[in-house]
Amino acid sequence: MICVYVAIGQKGSTVAAVVEKLKEFGAMDYTIVVLASASEPAPMQYIAPFSGCAMAEYFMYDEKKATLCVYDDLSKQAAAYRQLSLVLRRPPRPEAYPGDVFYLHSRLLERAAKLSDPMGAGSLTALPIIETQRATSRLHSTKRHLDHRRPDFPRDRHVLLERAAGDQPGDFGVARRGNAQIKAMKQVAGRLRLDLAQYRELEAFAQFARSSTRRRRSSWPAVGAWWKC
Repeated sequence: MICVYVAIGQKGSTVAAVVEKLKEFGAMDYTIVVLASASEPAPMQYIAPFSGCAMAEYFMYDEKKATLCVYDDLSKQAAAYRQLSLVLRRPPRPEAYPGDVFYLHSRLLERAAKLSDPMGAGSLTALPIIETQRATSRLHSTKRHLDHRRPDFPRDRHVLLERAAGDQPGDFGVARRGNAQIKAMKQVAGRLRLDLAQYRELEAFAQFARSSTRRRRSSWPAVGAWWKC
């Protein structure tokens, strides 16, 4: 097996720590590290994932091996692509990203494949890492990445901690464009987002009330202290 680790926009010290950890477990014997650090210009950060993917494809097609390509992280590449697009005076979209930022990574991730036995039975597994802000996927670029695949695990921190049933919180739904929902489903689901938002606000308020009550009780003096006064 061959692993390709593509570090995009990362600090050199962070990548060095990752390499040391790989050496500690003997993983550098079959690992290729592609680095486009934060100090590199935007074109280098933009092209780094494609370079790593091309290396992994070589081992898949020519060496007939199983390969793993880790992209850490693609949100940095999207920012570099946005910078290049603005310099080229391309029309900006939400958050100044170009309109094809979604296809930028869909084309990259769809190069992962498993070859048939006549083709050598090689494989390429893509492991994209995407940075989010405060465990939310509401940002335009992040949501486009998450829409590319059907999530099979909860991304909401509260769902992870509470182990709630279901694998898809209501406010983290995958986008469905067009008339994908029937009329009855639209009528039922129309208020779900609003109801869920109101529930989250009430839940946060109740948690604040419980924590403040505990702090207030812990500050009360012991019963014996009143008698001493």
